[in-house]
Amino acid sequence: MTAFPALSDITIGFGHSAYRLGEEFARRNTGIRFEEFRSAAEFHQRIGDFDVVCVSAFWRNAPLENAGRLRFIQSVSAGIDVFGLDALKVKGVRLASAQGANAIAVAEHAMGLTLALSRMIHTARDNQARKHWRGMISDPAAREDELAAKTMLIIGLGGIGGRLARFAKAFDMRVVGLKRDTSVKVENVDALVGPADLDRALGEADVVVLTCPLTSETEGLINAARLKAMKPTAHLINCARGKVVDEDALIAALKAGTIAAAGLDVTREEPLPEGSPLWTMENVLITPHTGGETASYERRVIDLLVENIGRLSRGEPLVNGIL
Repeated sequence: MTAFPALSDITIGFGHSAYRLGEEFARRNTGIRFEEFRSAAEFHQRIGDFDVVCVSAFWRNAPLENAGRLRFIQSVSAGIDVFGLDALKVKGVRLASAQGANAIAVAEHAMGLTLALSRMIHTARDNQARKHWRGMISDPAAREDELAAKTMLIIGLGGIGGRLARFAKAFDMRVVGLKRDTSVKVENVDALVGPADLDRALGEADVVVLTCPLTSETEGLINAARLKAMKPTAHLINCARGKVVDEDALIAALKAGTIAAAGLDVTREEPLPEGSPLWTMENVLITPHTGGETASYERRVIDLLVENIGRLSRGEPLVNGIL
């Protein structure tokens, strides 16, 4: 593989509809040239001008054949499913994910959804919009609930899942984690289960949180049978990817009372189609894939980009290197 160009010779292209990645990069005073794009079409048109790009969703359908100078892609997101790895490998383009950049944010978001559902904050907000003061509830099963002594099952014990376990323990919850290798103890996790024991673990959990990556093994992981294995009082929180859940099965389960509620930061199709029943279900709380979107996100991504550019120039392994 040929040497990475001198830093004085490279140009970076930033592509994102909202994140101010270029502004954050400019604060580092690296002296490296860059341009920032707010539309995928403009980014695609100029792709041949860049040695490095920092992008995620804008990469979809990018004309790689026109990217003759491209040497490195720093993904803006932890997920890399938008990138065609085989084509990048053939072109000799390096790729690194932003894994870990959103670990704090997504773990906090998952805990927030868990709290919101248990305390019925979403329905309180709906009542506020209607100027309706809800009276006291005589049926204990229909009231707000407490998290203490409840069991949370975390599917995906990476940076996000590990931090979420800390939060759950702070609320005196029992934490169960799904992990391939159950022989090594994980901090803040009371019990580890392997994939073969998933159905049993689902049946014990009061809250099931998905923080796993989307892979061929996790796509459709939560299907009709696994929803049926859950408690009818259980809540499902999805901060992973929409396709980890069979969405049609989830809608059916929520309507039938197979599970009690769902907090969804991700959906199968994004934006969620206007006609989706999920929009109007009282036992569903939806956030528009904003789990990782905090005021600190640009800083964390640019930290990774700057570190990885330095590593490429020194011939060192990438942080979160994929290719």
